[in-house]
Amino acid sequence: MGKTQIVYTACSHDCGGRCVLKVHVEQGRIVRIETDSGDEPQLRACLRGRAYRQRVYSPDRLQYPMKRVGARGEGRFEKISWDEALDTVAHELLRVKETHGNTSILFISAGGSQSAIHVGIAIERVLASFGGYTQTWGSPSFEGALFASMATYGTMTTGSAREDLLNSRLIIIWGWNPAVTIWDTNTSLILAKAKEKGIKIVSIDPRLTESTAVFANEWIPIRPGTDAAMLIAMAYVMIRDGLQDQKVLNAYTVGFDKFQSYVMGEEDSIPKTPAWAEEITGVSASTIERLAVGYATTKPAALIPGWGPARGLMGEQFSRAAIAVIAMTGNIGIKGGYAGGFMRAFHSREMIMPRGVHNTVEQGTPPRKDSLYKLRGAGKPSSTRIHRAKLYDAILQGKDGGYPCDPKLAYIVTSNLLNSHPNTNKGIAAFQNLEFIVIHEQRMTPTARFADILLPVNTFIEREDMVPPWLGSPYYLYQNQAIDPMYQSKSDRDICAELAPRLGITDYREGKTDEEWLRLITGRTGDIPDFDRFKKDGVIKLHFTEPFVAFKQQVEDPADNPFPTLSGKIELYCEHLAEMNNPRIPPIPKYLPTPEGYDDPLRQKYPLQLLSTHYLTAIHSTLEKLPWLEEVKPRRVWLSTYDAEKRGIADGDEVLIFNDRGKVLVRAKVTERILPGVVDLPQGAWFDIDENGIDRGGCANVLTPSEHSPGGAWGVNTVLVEVKKA
Repeated sequence: MGKTQIVYTACSHDCGGRCVLKVHVEQGRIVRIETDSGDEPQLRACLRGRAYRQRVYSPDRLQYPMKRVGARGEGRFEKISWDEALDTVAHELLRVKETHGNTSILFISAGGSQSAIHVGIAIERVLASFGGYTQTWGSPSFEGALFASMATYGTMTTGSAREDLLNSRLIIIWGWNPAVTIWDTNTSLILAKAKEKGIKIVSIDPRLTESTAVFANEWIPIRPGTDAAMLIAMAYVMIRDGLQDQKVLNAYTVGFDKFQSYVMGEEDSIPKTPAWAEEITGVSASTIERLAVGYATTKPAALIPGWGPARGLMGEQFSRAAIAVIAMTGNIGIKGGYAGGFMRAFHSREMIMPRGVHNTVEQGTPPRKDSLYKLRGAGKPSSTRIHRAKLYDAILQGKDGGYPCDPKLAYIVTSNLLNSHPNTNKGIAAFQNLEFIVIHEQRMTPTARFADILLPVNTFIEREDMVPPWLGSPYYLYQNQAIDPMYQSKSDRDICAELAPRLGITDYREGKTDEEWLRLITGRTGDIPDFDRFKKDGVIKLHFTEPFVAFKQQVEDPADNPFPTLSGKIELYCEHLAEMNNPRIPPIPKYLPTPEGYDDPLRQKYPLQLLSTHYLTAIHSTLEKLPWLEEVKPRRVWLSTYDAEKRGIADGDEVLIFNDRGKVLVRAKVTERILPGVVDLPQGAWFDIDENGIDRGGCANVLTPSEHSPGGAWGVNTVLVEVKKA
């Protein structure tokens, strides 16, 4: 049998957690994956991390470099050498740069892996030294919440430690399902402890989620896209009954008077009463009244506004309205409260190697098409950025369509782009418009089939790296290499080290090995005194005397610790937004009707609201086609018993979901756990479009719009469809 070696590493995919993996290796092959059994807090992996062995040894692993020999998207390739592959990529980069300029090079990286020195950052360094490239902006996960956070608080760091929830007397989870999306390792454990402690938990969501079922005392179903209306009606109740914490509002906020004028109807003659909100949200006025009074009078209380309701075509209004109501209750900067916003805490994704000196393209390029977005927290604005939801339009229309460049070459890493971006059919058409596509990938994904050159990349188990927590729990994880790279695969960084000289770049590695870079980065954190011990143990857990509370210093000592806004206070009225003078993005939080929402006239044709939520066995599209996970929970579309009976659909039937953008064939899960009028097709399933244009893979993005909100939020949870029995 041979001796078993146990190697400590950690999953770095974008699942919402960061967990310890103990990889058992015999004779160079993984035989088992376990998780943390060390000191508290144990950072224990879920079924996704423990199933990773099947992904490493998946039969569709890419084994060697390949070039396309069939039509683009057909999936026909032939094996080539690394030299031929990299020579071809270099030739195409040089040709496009000379012919069209650096702005025609489109670099696309996403959440496939989020470690420190490999993956997307490796390619960014090459392209930066090559003279620049066109970047993207607009995160599919959090752009609406980020926008609200920057507009109101001036920072992304607005989250408190999960342990602080145990100091709350009431927890409201709003569109938040951490039992599935994790939201930092051990979030579910803390909620379980809160429940055991007798802390009341209320869940507001169109679905009775796993988190609702396990943790909540009460479920309040709500129509998608209407959450801001309910929050604003709660504000009405608080103002009407004098329940707002006026001392807090006076001391720490600006603009409450303007928000109050809107809420009470002085601005537009429409008081935002619970009865007004009931017509919009489907939540009874009495429920809204009760929750508003309960939240305002139970202190401390934590209202946690999830990112899901912010993934709509008016998504930032939900996040801004939530912050306004939180401020009204005085639950910011205190133990047991919660500030909402982007919700990062401690350190997060800043623990990376430098991108390089030239991280933007040449000056003087035309401004991007959408000039509304002026508030950025996750990077410096550039005239050569394209919103991710508009990538396909930019490729198809270019400068003639008002975009800042004419994309000709796409360099794609850590991204199953066509599967994970909205409006898949438009994406397929757009990819035919590109002159060259190079993709780093581990498996033959639907997007990989469209590459001209396909380069095999190893997994995090086959290389050395490190990873921070997802949003901010106080620990770091070291990713020790457990096995040799499979087949001819290489790390992104090794690929780039071989590509760089072909582009005339001689200093790519800067004389540093992977370990030397990791030593440098750990030293910058200030939290890891002994690198060798960190590498050996695979984890360092930091311990504090009390849980971190966002804005505690600002509340306790505002004179010396102002909020990081222009006013130094929480900006319920944002002057930046007022300067835009655009009614679609007002300076105070408002409820604004949502395109493809419940009251859109398009509902006459497509009467059901589609959600594309996260899935228990998935990390976006990263873990698709793994038998263990498919056995645990096969993919299904959720629809209510009422909607199913109306259409003659039984549980397990094949159904066709469709709108003007596409058609998806999938089996139905008929359930009482979803609001009538709403269906849920979880995101991530790989598309498989047949000769009739029907996707038989269950990909939600075949149906979603390639549009975004004024603040940059994706519209993947404001979608209208119809469902019929196949």
